[in-house]
Amino acid sequence: MTATIDAIYEAGQLRLLKALALPEHTRVRVQVQTIDGDAERAEWLAQGERSLAKVWDNDADDVYNALLAP
Repeated sequence: MTATIDAIYEAGQLRLLKALALPEHTRVRVQVQTIDGDAERAEWLAQGERSLAKVWDNDADDVYNALLAP
């Protein structure tokens, strides 16, 4: 059987968006392909970048850089 089914990656696990018609304990092979244009994923990444920018680029670092300069 070959099937294409959408899933969401949450808390380290893939959660299928619909059930598969397979008997329990059936071994399967999973191939992961991200879906372009996933608005939720794009927002999650953007929030992470904004959060990192606040920590990474700030005026307080200039004080430490001046102390480290020869």
